[in-house]
Amino acid sequence: MADRPNIIFLLPDQLRPDFLSCYGADFIETPNIDSLAAEGVRYDRAYSGSPVCVPARTALLTGMNAVRNGVTDNLHRLRPDYAEAGISTWPQLLAQCDYYTAAIGKMHFYPWDALHGFQLRVICEDKRWLNVRDDYFHYLRRMGLRKLHGNEHEGYFDNKGAIIHDLPWEHSWDRFVGREACRFIENYGDDGPFAMMVGFPGPHCPYDPAFDFPEVFAPEDMPDSIPDAGDTPRLRQNNVDGNKRPWNGVDYTEFTEDHKKKIRAHYAALVKGIDHEVGLILETLRSKGLLDNTIIIFATDHADYLGDHNLIGKASFFETCMKIPLIVRVPGIGEGTVSSDLVELRDVTATMLRFAGVDVPANMDSQTLPGLPVSDPASAKGPRKRIFGLLTDGWMIHDGRWKLARYNTGESVLFDLGSDPLEQNNLIADPAHATELQRLDTELTTYLMDEFRISMHDRLAHSGDMSQDPGFGHEGWQQPFPAPISFVE
Repeated sequence: MADRPNIIFLLPDQLRPDFLSCYGADFIETPNIDSLAAEGVRYDRAYSGSPVCVPARTALLTGMNAVRNGVTDNLHRLRPDYAEAGISTWPQLLAQCDYYTAAIGKMHFYPWDALHGFQLRVICEDKRWLNVRDDYFHYLRRMGLRKLHGNEHEGYFDNKGAIIHDLPWEHSWDRFVGREACRFIENYGDDGPFAMMVGFPGPHCPYDPAFDFPEVFAPEDMPDSIPDAGDTPRLRQNNVDGNKRPWNGVDYTEFTEDHKKKIRAHYAALVKGIDHEVGLILETLRSKGLLDNTIIIFATDHADYLGDHNLIGKASFFETCMKIPLIVRVPGIGEGTVSSDLVELRDVTATMLRFAGVDVPANMDSQTLPGLPVSDPASAKGPRKRIFGLLTDGWMIHDGRWKLARYNTGESVLFDLGSDPLEQNNLIADPAHATELQRLDTELTTYLMDEFRISMHDRLAHSGDMSQDPGFGHEGWQQPFPAPISFVE
């Protein structure tokens, strides 16, 4: 492999690892995604620390956790003066080193057509953003078609968002994105090193495979959902209330196992469609003679309950929401390796930078993924020992066995995943586990205090000792704003 490899980052939206055959699913075959795992490193304990679309994606973009970058829910945005504050995005850093950086598909930026360091964008945004006049909108217009809301389809409400889409598969969201990714490789693959992020809008809801999609999955073949243990009724009510809003409009108050199985069958078809697009991208690389000089990373922003714990979507710290697939294919390195190290989604950021020969900025708390031929000072610490969860309405710590989550509903859960992988036995009030609770609570609190200190960097009045600065004592002294990040932890 050449010194400056191409990098392709494939990011489906809301994809569960247990719907991929390389992660053990026996009801679906995903041979193209599986081939990445067979020729690379598969991470079995990968997590999204902020398992909601915009926080997860902003953490990736900046290499900074959600508290540091200030984006902890979907209504937050990356500050518009991020560059002045000393924050660099990974595409910006790669572009400065002569990489051609491209974003194809869904990025979930605000504004939706922002570049954030990418030099080229072909935009196909969220399936719910019908009013966004992106490239996919204009493509459909040329075809005499338009974006459709799920509620324009038969059975949308009765089937809890599971529909058969009226547009042909050839004109579907994910098909458009896959085709444009291949077009980029065809047009620019020979021009020098490139870094392309491919954001598939699926298998995010609505669960909408096309009417002519060649594979149909039977609800009865889908795995059963994990029961609701009843520990977080207010969290569930928030989930129900949020999904009643116009973006979705579905009422999940009644949510039967039949509903869940039907949703899962439609979801599986969407996953199968994405696997098809991954195969076409690999074939395009192969036909251009680029596959042996291209690093491919496959992940997702977060997963989807699909009825587990009687929930839908995401936005908490249950395993089936925050545990994600993560695969890295480096030609000739680590073929068929499975890593059990704890890793975080934003570790992809440092890994891409180091593959490109770019130093990881000190303000990033991303670190290179273990088991790969890259290194940076942060990786000298060894693999992560903790995963921290950061959202507007909840915080979490997971040490690989024990998990403590606290929510703004007032509900808290403590699980021993070693003996309770399905998170059915809440030990928060069990005196026998008071020591573990105290340990995790102290670690989480200390971590949050440190991260909030860092998040205030832009408001520093002074980076040193004001008492020793004669200029500070003169009338009219002005503090810089925003103060650029210059600390080294």
